Amino acid sequence: MSGGVPRASNRARRILRGPRAEAVPALIGRACALVGLLDIAAGVFPRFRHSRMHAIAEALPGSFGPFAAALSLSAGVLLLLLAHGLKRRKRRAWRAAVVLLPAGAVAEFVYRHSLLGVLISVALLVPLLRHRTEFGALPDPRSRWRALANFVLMSAGSLVLGLVIVSVHPDRTLGDPSLADRLTHVVYGLFGFEGPVDYQGSTSWTVAFSLGALGWLTAVTTSYLAFRPEHPAARLTEEDEARLRDLLDRHGRRDSLGHFALRRDKAVVFSPSGKAAVTYRVVSGVMLASGDPIGDVEAWPGAIERFMDEAKAHSWTPAVMGCSETGGEVWTRETGLDALELGDEAVVDVADFSLAGRAMRNVRQMVKRIERAGYETRVRRVRDLSDGELERVRLAAEDWRGTDNERGFSMALGRIGDPADGDCLIATAHKQDDTPGPYGDLKAVLHFVPWGEDGVSLDLMRRDRLADPGMNELLIVAALQAAPKLGIARISLNFAMFRSALARGEKIGAGPVLRAWRGLLVFLSRWFQIESLYKFNAKFQPRWEPRFVVYRASADLPRIGFAAMQAEGFVDLALPLPRFLRRRRNAAARPCAHRSHEHGVRAA
Repeated sequence: MSGGVPRASNRARRILRGPRAEAVPALIGRACALVGLLDIAAGVFPRFRHSRMHAIAEALPGSFGPFAAALSLSAGVLLLLLAHGLKRRKRRAWRAAVVLLPAGAVAEFVYRHSLLGVLISVALLVPLLRHRTEFGALPDPRSRWRALANFVLMSAGSLVLGLVIVSVHPDRTLGDPSLADRLTHVVYGLFGFEGPVDYQGSTSWTVAFSLGALGWLTAVTTSYLAFRPEHPAARLTEEDEARLRDLLDRHGRRDSLGHFALRRDKAVVFSPSGKAAVTYRVVSGVMLASGDPIGDVEAWPGAIERFMDEAKAHSWTPAVMGCSETGGEVWTRETGLDALELGDEAVVDVADFSLAGRAMRNVRQMVKRIERAGYETRVRRVRDLSDGELERVRLAAEDWRGTDNERGFSMALGRIGDPADGDCLIATAHKQDDTPGPYGDLKAVLHFVPWGEDGVSLDLMRRDRLADPGMNELLIVAALQAAPKLGIARISLNFAMFRSALARGEKIGAGPVLRAWRGLLVFLSRWFQIESLYKFNAKFQPRWEPRFVVYRASADLPRIGFAAMQAEGFVDLALPLPRFLRRRRNAAARPCAHRSHEHGVRAA
């Protein structure tokens, strides 16, 4: 590090060649999707002319034709499902495609008597076998929810495709069945029963076999996804957590987000020396790291290399959310990835903070007004709270959460009051009422995690909705004023996304592009706390520390953004449990010191 920027290692140069190496699997995946569509068309639509091979095919048993149509249809649907896995170099997708392509070719020959269909399948099979070493990616973490998604999508697709199958034989259909009759015939056929639509000759068998094949595919693929052995979700083991805490004890002062690596729903890779680590979670095929690597900067490249190896082994898209400028430089240098400024972190130096002066007038007046209303504050380490009070704080934070699902990933710890987190800081606001609520006089909570020995980083802000406005300002000021007695020299507040664009866009002389970008961010602030967090942080006159997202290619940014929104809790693809069941589950988890209590977001 101190000797300048060294040349990229051999491994880094191999990583840099990644996009070109991925061109072959991507091309084969697209070709597989095309062959799948051709197989579906071959199985759905009847022959348009009397082919030369018809005389040979007529010598085969009569059931071969309907069976071949169903086989062609099944192979086509499965090849479509496998195309995405082939693009991601999945080994299991390659094995299945090698089996399905010959099956589809045989079906094309028997049912459509098409030599061209056979040649197309063989033409794809040859490069698939030739480049078999490209398809070595391991499976992704598994979720039972994929079975439900597969059932819904396959059922809808089967209904649509079934209507096409039922309707493409007008010359052999008896009578004039209505749309309701055809739809009923499809539903019956998917379950293997005869429907109200009748056909002449063997067409009835062809339609029945094809519909039965669609129903069979829906049932088999859903059952496979539901009952296959589930890969364990990302979890820090006790040993991993102990190693990370040791690294944070020695190097935790470097990054304000370091302590958030201890979220227990993350996985971790360590450098070969064990002196650095990268924590991550896999979301929708994106391997999301957060903040800078933990540990000695000199050992960061080793941990980053392990991270990239893991991403390559599973064909995950690597990405880093919220790394510092130093972290971004190391990531881009070692991997060839790109970095984009994501926003700024607000950091207040305790020695420089004061409520005096015109700039702090609004905060000063708000704090004094709330104090006159009878509120008082307490700022303590978690270890200094009694068990009863800590339990009240934990229950209140859960009850006052503004969303059904817990938010936070890169800047949230996800728990309060764990015995291992005794150095965390809790600021609470209290007011005596004539009719105390379920949590006594507690009205608001702020939770901070350690940032080295002399700093803390804001984790969550929660308040009673019936309390007076300004609780967050009151508690941040209380924390800043109590900081010197607690040995705290700096406090990291919220992260303000696209802060520089908002700040520059409102200044005199800002160009039309910058003003339009700021206008879009203000518009999006109706749903996401973009402008409001920036203005809230700016009240305390902080210094701004830029944070970056590291990514492989610009085309990956939408996917990374969606995965980050899932990880942060803004998008929830799973069906949520009822609130009373979530409380019951959380209550059952609390007695165990090494279970996540699932609390906390850093944003208000």
